[in-house]
This record gives sequence, structure tokens and C-alpha cells, in this order.
Amino acid sequence: MGGIERLAGAISSDLKGRLPGQRKTQREKLALLVATMLDVRSANLMDLAASPPRSSERLDMRYQWIKRLLANDLVDSDAVMAPFARDLLDRLATAGRTIVLMIDQTQATERHQVVMVAVRVGGRALPLAWRVKQTRGAIGFAEQRLALDAVAGVLPAGVRPVLMGDRFYGSPELIAWCRGQGWDWRLRLKQDLLVFEDGGETTLAECFRRGEHRLTGIGLTEKRVLTNVAMVHEPGHPEPWIIALSEAPTTHRAFDYGLRWGIEAMFSDFKTRGFGLEDSHIRLPERLDHLVLVMALALYWAVSTGMWDAADRPTPAEKNSPPTGHAATPEPSPHFTRGIRRIQTGLQRSWTLPPLWIAWPN
Repeated sequence: MGGIERLAGAISSDLKGRLPGQRKTQREKLALLVATMLDVRSANLMDLAASPPRSSERLDMRYQWIKRLLANDLVDSDAVMAPFARDLLDRLATAGRTIVLMIDQTQATERHQVVMVAVRVGGRALPLAWRVKQTRGAIGFAEQRLALDAVAGVLPAGVRPVLMGDRFYGSPELIAWCRGQGWDWRLRLKQDLLVFEDGGETTLAECFRRGEHRLTGIGLTEKRVLTNVAMVHEPGHPEPWIIALSEAPTTHRAFDYGLRWGIEAMFSDFKTRGFGLEDSHIRLPERLDHLVLVMALALYWAVSTGMWDAADRPTPAEKNSPPTGHAATPEPSPHFTRGIRRIQTGLQRSWTLPPLWIAWPN
């Protein structure tokens, strides 16, 4: 048995445990494509077709089975991701941590955008749910809500997450949705948004200019959606952060918004630094959605293996680093890159893929 086959076998066994009702053929093909993605790190279907260990088939036949899997209407990305997302969120909740969710959009191809909801784990982001749309502009609240609803459906009972988003997501609709779900929020707002308070009308930019940097219970836009607002402007930055938040407005809570940058690094793992999503040339949103599913599962395995490798073979700097919370703690090597490197080395040997999240971050 070759390295990719062993890797696919381990991924298939994990899928079977999480999705016992999944069809065997779907599970095995999905596992094989995830294993191949970890090896090839390419969204080009011909590159993927050239790698799987199906020596009895011609290249064009391997290409066709990949296309058929991506076109399979029975593959439901939300259903496949649900047990993986639930596992992550349960682990975070059990550890007593605040669950930090992030929402953002990235360009997948020249024709398509992806809006994604991710969770912060170990200083980075991991995908939970997404929607793909053929557009060159911003994806609207309808698609955002579908992805958010999918995440809301797998949250542990009683958990109150906090949602982070940039200025595309500081909308009355999203704030009202968070309030209805019982979520907290840190959403950056555009400066020209209207504010209604004590019968008066102004803009957030005017409030900032007047030195009114903490606003409580204001009505946002003509829809008068209630929120609190905190404004901070660090020296050297061209403009302030104007952050809508659910709790009392403070500088500390406004700076929480910085946690959303983890999703930018995650998009880089999907694209230029990792799997090359932008090179897929896929034209249909449904097929691109399934390719994102393959990449999301590959990302989970890469990051999990990187965390395990950091625990199993720490560098001298990691061995000697002070406990968490000390300012002198060195920046660890990225778990994604480290995991990919360990997996690709293991493909050349009789190596067993460690179970998912066997080394959970402290």
C-alpha cells in the first residue's frame, strides 16, 4: 500500500466514525481526494488526477471521477462539516474558552466569491461553514445568514460565542441576527453610517470628531438597530476602528476585534500559501463548494498534524519557551505549514497519520 492510500485509509476511517450513514463510495472517494490534496497542494484538477494511486485507470478516467465527485448533488458540505465543527466547538466549550467566530469573504476564482464562518483555535482560524456565489462583488446577508445558521446548528447548548467581522459585516441585519441568536459581536462599522440617539441624528464619523468614542444603546441606520459602539485610533494608523459591540463599550473590548485577523491567514492557507484555490478554473458554484470542502478537511488534518508535531518534536525554542501569557513567548511555527511538511515526509515512509486533534492546544 502506498503512502497516499494509507493516508486516505486513515481519513476514511475518521469519516466513517463521524458520518456512519455516509455512502461508502462517497466516503472513500472524498478521503482519497483529501489525501491527494495534502500531497499535491493544488486546486488544478489535472494535477489532482495525476496523483491518486489508481494505476489501472488512465489519467482522463481519474480526471472524470474527480469531476463526478465534485458534481455529486448527494455531497452536502454542511452535513459533512457538521461533526467536525461540532467537535471543535465542544472542545473549546469544555475548556471554558470564549468561542471566537469570524466571518469574512474571499475571492475564490475570477467568477466566484466565498463567504466563510470560521472559529479561532490555537491562535488561528479553522473553517466551519461557507457559501459560494458567482459574483465579483460582496456576498449579501442572505448567504451570510445561511452559513451562520449552519454554525448556530452545531454550537453546544448554552454557549454564547462572539462574532468578529470587518466593515462588510457591520450591518443592521447581522447585528439583529446576533441579538436574536443570543450571540455577542465585535463588528467594524463604516464611518458614514447614521446614528440615532436621544432623538438626534448624526454619523459615526461626526461622533468620533467630537470625541464621543463610547456610545451606548444607539440606533444604527434608519433601521434603528440597537448596539453599543467603541472607537479607538492608534498612532500611525490612517483611520480609527469603530466597533459595534454587544457589551458595554471599552477600549479593551474594541481591541478584541483584532482577533479576526486569524481568518486572513486561513484564507492564505486555502490560496497562495496552501492549496491554490484561485487556480481551480471551476465554473459552477456547486462544484467549487465541494472543492472547498475537500480543502477544508485537508486543512483540518494539516493543522491537527502540525499541532501534534509541535508537541511530539518541539524545537529548542519551543522547549524553553515560558508558560502561556508571558510576553516573551516566541511565535510558534505555523501549524498548517508544519503539518503539511510532516504529512508529506510521512508519505514516503510507513507512517501512520495521528488521530485528529490528538494534541489539543493549551
